[in-house]
Amino acid sequence: MNIRLSVKNRFGSTNEIGIFEMNENGLKEVGNPSELFLSERPLGVAGSTVLASMEGTRPVLVELQALVSSTNFPSPRRMCTGIDYNRLSLIIAVLEKRVGLFLQNQDAYLNVAGGVKLDEPAVDLAAAVSITSSFRDQPTRPFDVVFGEIGLTGEVRAVSRVDQRVREAQKLGFKRVILPEKSLKGWHPPEGIEVIGVSTVSEALSVALG
Repeated sequence: MNIRLSVKNRFGSTNEIGIFEMNENGLKEVGNPSELFLSERPLGVAGSTVLASMEGTRPVLVELQALVSSTNFPSPRRMCTGIDYNRLSLIIAVLEKRVGLFLQNQDAYLNVAGGVKLDEPAVDLAAAVSITSSFRDQPTRPFDVVFGEIGLTGEVRAVSRVDQRVREAQKLGFKRVILPEKSLKGWHPPEGIEVIGVSTVSEALSVALG
């Protein structure tokens, strides 16, 4: 299967992506990108977390994979694909200072599966859960979705378009969503999915990995 991601660059908002599959008849639009990006996701593996992201006006579920391993070098490696390197550094600093994880002797790798590039702050909380899951070698629940912005004091900040993200998760059969507590106001979750609001990174990790 040959997949192509196209980024819009003129006429209206540029924060949109189109996802196409190359077949014998040419390019064909992928109707459900979330299902495509999660089709090869392993279940019950430490370091894997599902994120509900917004690509323009479209909610997309993607898998974040983290690998944290000890190093013998004085300066541990920090590498990421699909998110900004500075956000990875910020998340690791918050996990060390506010949660108490000792990552100074650990290499940390973070990857957005499927080749998608994410540039919104809602990726923070899922990245923190993935990194902690790998560090503790403790799998997350396979039917959880996580999103939220992390502040420098360890708080979880509200993000936009929460209802669309949750409905996308519910549509694909996920059972639980962990999101910012302040994003619970002004809308009602759909039936058949549990929504848990958290106010700090520590609280989110307790829920996701408890």
